Amino acid sequence: MITPPRILVIAGSDSSGGAGIQADIKTITMLGGYAMTAITAITAQNTLGVSAVEVLSPELVAAQIDACVSDIGVDAIKIGMLGSPAIAAVVADRLEGLAVPVVFDPVMVATSGAALANSETIAAFERLMRLSTLTTPNVAELIALGEHEGMVARGIAYLAKDGDGTGERVEDVLMLPGEPPHVMAGTRIHTAHTHGTGCTLASAIATYLARGLPLSEAVDRARLFVRSALRAGPGFGQGNGPLGHPETRG
Repeated sequence: MITPPRILVIAGSDSSGGAGIQADIKTITMLGGYAMTAITAITAQNTLGVSAVEVLSPELVAAQIDACVSDIGVDAIKIGMLGSPAIAAVVADRLEGLAVPVVFDPVMVATSGAALANSETIAAFERLMRLSTLTTPNVAELIALGEHEGMVARGIAYLAKDGDGTGERVEDVLMLPGEPPHVMAGTRIHTAHTHGTGCTLASAIATYLARGLPLSEAVDRARLFVRSALRAGPGFGQGNGPLGHPETRG
């Protein structure tokens, strides 16, 4: 019997199931991992947007993390929507005591355009980025973090995602300290069903890292998983619909 890698997801919940914790669990499960969660916020959302958010207390988030790590254990961590600077701080506190890969998706803006992080939360991201194995900003998040110049100056590994770009080719750029850019390109998949792509990608990378893959290979395989899920979208919703996780294999 093969023991699955244990992935702890620290993120918000998506009531419609397309993004957030729900997308993370689907991704990790499809890739043969064991998913655990520390929920940071409850959202009322669907493919048209986010209509309500209730952030949980930092103490409850910390308690969820401690409960999972102390009993089940953990092989990798994925961080998504945090919701408050205080939650970002307690998450960083917990990361400092764990020697496992960490993938940080610095969620600031949802695919629908809804803001999911305020300026104080964004400022709190600095410590998390330093503690993470990889940070995965999208186009808007990269700009908010100072673009490539700002990220390179931090001396961290990051993946600049181009899924929100407009060109016919998607060019994701993996930047590792001291190395030239690793450009991972592919033809853009034209679909309205892109809800949860960032969550899915980060969770897939975390799962592959937990399985022992090198960072560049984990990113490459996670990108292929997301592209497969984009093509398999079930067509639900009137807006940015969910991916087709159940039809995808890693």
